[in-house]
Amino acid sequence: MQTDNVSVVSTLNRVQGIQSPSLSLPPLKNQNMLKVTTLGKHKRFLFSSFPQFSRQPNSTKRAYSTTMEVEVKLRLPDSSSHQKLSDLLSPFHTKTLIQENIFFDGFNAELSSNLAVLRLRFYNVDSQCVVSLKAKPVISDGISRVEEDEEAIDPAIGRACVAEPWRLASVDSRIMKRVREQFGVGEKGLVCLGGFRNVRAVYDWKGLKLELDESQYDFGTSYEIECECAEPERAKKLLEGFLEENEISYSYSEVSKFAVFRMGKLP
Repeated sequence: MQTDNVSVVSTLNRVQGIQSPSLSLPPLKNQNMLKVTTLGKHKRFLFSSFPQFSRQPNSTKRAYSTTMEVEVKLRLPDSSSHQKLSDLLSPFHTKTLIQENIFFDGFNAELSSNLAVLRLRFYNVDSQCVVSLKAKPVISDGISRVEEDEEAIDPAIGRACVAEPWRLASVDSRIMKRVREQFGVGEKGLVCLGGFRNVRAVYDWKGLKLELDESQYDFGTSYEIECECAEPERAKKLLEGFLEENEISYSYSEVSKFAVFRMGKLP
């Protein structure tokens, strides 16, 4: 799909015309379990059979493990700034992702009251789905730090959970086990908060992985460039120099995309 230098509206219109691929599951020795596809570094985990989602009574207890996601986040003021930056970075483009982000909270706000966010993210319609749990976010001077745990699940399971959020609390996964045990999401389960779509262009630039985002909310569109790295101050200095050299206006992002979504207005 050619997606360079294309507005979010036209890109999403084309995506909406794509039929979701039919999903067929391979035969399993134990038909009560479903093996979930994993991404990259993530380990394999077993989920309960779809669509029943019943938990396995003898599942082994796992320790909670998270990573610290550190990102440079710079906000662009408008579509023209986004377009200009996209044009300048086009020689370094590697891929473009169409993301759909759907968020959940406990029935009694068990997650949000503890500064935690539970998200399902679908990639390129339904080619992939990742459940993530983020907690304790801090953003200052354009650098964001947040505890993050991610796990890939079957997109069909993800779609079923969006349609019926109670199913997600019953999924037998590492992250959902943590949601139940650490955050105390009980029998009333989860509620779906809704979400937003994002077009993410990815670039390999000067040894950095840059992500240029065009996020479409019900109340407007925002633009941002992000860079996840181990040396955020160095990356921020390089990015700021590049933007200033090319006379592209920017400001430090002060809140996350989820916070913008919950506020219901653009920053």
